[in-house]
Amino acid sequence: MKYVLIIPDGVADEPQAALNNQTPLQAAQLPSMDEVALRGRVGATDNVPASMPSGSDVGTMSLFGYDTLKYHTGRAPIEAAAQGIELSEGDWAIRCNLVTVEQGVMKSFTAEQYPSDGAAELIQLLQKNQCGGQEWKFHAGVSYRNLLIFRSRGGQAPFSASTHTTPPHDITDQAIAGFLPLGPGGEQLQELMNVSEQLFADAPANVRRRRAGESPATQVWLWGQGSRPALTRFEEKFNVRGAVITAVDLLRGMGRLIGWEVIEVEGATGYLDTDYAAKGRAAIAALQRDDIDFVVVHVEATDEASHEGDTAAKVEAVEQIDSKIVGPVHEYLKEQGEYRLLVCPDHPTFLRTRTHSHGDCPFAMCGTGITPDTAARYDEVVAAASDLRFAEGHNLMQAFLHADRG
Repeated sequence: MKYVLIIPDGVADEPQAALNNQTPLQAAQLPSMDEVALRGRVGATDNVPASMPSGSDVGTMSLFGYDTLKYHTGRAPIEAAAQGIELSEGDWAIRCNLVTVEQGVMKSFTAEQYPSDGAAELIQLLQKNQCGGQEWKFHAGVSYRNLLIFRSRGGQAPFSASTHTTPPHDITDQAIAGFLPLGPGGEQLQELMNVSEQLFADAPANVRRRRAGESPATQVWLWGQGSRPALTRFEEKFNVRGAVITAVDLLRGMGRLIGWEVIEVEGATGYLDTDYAAKGRAAIAALQRDDIDFVVVHVEATDEASHEGDTAAKVEAVEQIDSKIVGPVHEYLKEQGEYRLLVCPDHPTFLRTRTHSHGDCPFAMCGTGITPDTAARYDEVVAAASDLRFAEGHNLMQAFLHADRG
């Protein structure tokens, strides 16, 4: 049996006035996702516990079958795993965004999708100045997404579960003063952010700016801190060998922590310009291998469109996922014999708020052993009317992989 999970990140949404009061899923032309619904079952899953902040770190961990209330320690340690950064006892990882803050307002949580080469120069500048002392190490990542590692060296870490930080994508166009790090270690994080602001202001314009005339990266924003999570390997938990296709470090790290192979795809960007078709081809190639039972394809574009408040881009992105990933992958699976296919986002991301949100995500799954219900479309309204709902999202994976539906 072959299994596939396709994640249109953050695609779940509210009705939009610009779409005649339809959600992007309702307004989009999605023949392939609708076929999954018609051949199988549609339901709803709540992947983010109300007591936890909504984000892909929590949502995907739950979607992959892990109880986040038990296993989740923070977002940054998952991304550290993606970079091959080992965390020892007492070490902490902190997400380090390059951002644009103007007159105290968060204007861009990505510093306008800052290029990786320029980002590496700024991160090197921070490290060269030994910001925070020898216990701290900055690591360049992809584009605006970077990491800061605190090495305890056997001592006491300044952070705890009471340390509070805010994702910068949750405060676009808002004053940052009310969202600075608080609690244990919060003052140190604020100090590092303040130092970065001064260093970036003094840096040459060609380092701070992507191109002349565009907004510069004005500082780093530190958030998502955590220690290494102790996750059971996926194969040990479900007796299935997995691989993940993604352009996002968070998903790479999650995959590595649970023992999956991470498949890199040329042209996959983690943004709206990603090569959807290349991801679809990579998924089919992975399914042809005898050592892989389960392939996860993650697409960030729908989430990015919501963060930018771009309704048309969100509709276009999910249509691309439908035609270039879901469609070709499903056609391949139908030709091979026994299979199961699941389409589900990790969390809602509302265009109205431009932020990750709590609440149900619609899913559609079909294939061997899954008895069809009466649904003929894949969207939030159809899912809400279904009697199939997982109040604890981590239970969906077990049902998808192993439960009889005959």
